[in-house]
Amino acid sequence: MAVDVLQDLFIGAGVWFWLWGTTHLLGRDSVLSKLHSLSVADTLGSIIIIVGLLFKIPSATPLLILAIICLGLWNTMLSYVLAYCAEGQD
Repeated sequence: MAVDVLQDLFIGAGVWFWLWGTTHLLGRDSVLSKLHSLSVADTLGSIIIIVGLLFKIPSATPLLILAIICLGLWNTMLSYVLAYCAEGQD
C-alpha cells in the first residue's frame, strides 16, 4: 500500500515537472533560455517518472537504470549541440 502511494507520488511529480517546464515556453526570454528550462525540467521529470516505475516494476530494474543513464547522457549531449549551434548565431 505504501509503495503504491510512493510510486504515484514520483510519477505525479514527474508529470508536474513536465508541465512546469512547458510553462516557461510562454515567457519573454530568449529561445535558448526557453529551451534550457524546458530540457532541464523534462529531463528531471522523466527521471523521476522512471524512479516511480522502479517501484512499480522492480523486475525491470536494470533496464530502468539504463534508461535513466541514457536519458541523462542524451540530454547533456543535446545541450552541448544546441549551445554550439547557437554560438555562431550572434
